[in-house]
Amino acid sequence: MKDIVKKRKDIVFYIKLFPLAIHPGSKEKAQEIQCTHSLKLLEDSLEGKPIPKPGCKAPEIDRNIALGKSLNITGTPTLILPDGEVVVGALPEQTLISRIEQAVKQLKK
Repeated sequence: MKDIVKKRKDIVFYIKLFPLAIHPGSKEKAQEIQCTHSLKLLEDSLEGKPIPKPGCKAPEIDRNIALGKSLNITGTPTLILPDGEVVVGALPEQTLISRIEQAVKQLKK
């Protein structure tokens, strides 16, 4: 996603932290990332680096979990495209760009 954002200023990703119960400590990591609003901590977490204990409660994480469950999201990454299509799993960069462009075209019809 970072490469896409660098190349395409017309594409934006909104990240909702959605810790999975199968990953021990993931909720606490998500809470600290949310508390600090730190992209660096998010990147560190994705690289398996240690994350400090949460400095706040971050109720947004519980709301994200509830939202994900209500949408039947069970894994990450899960993308919701502009037209509402749900894409589960990572996609190659150009494939993702094409899917986003197709979704935007559908919205303009």
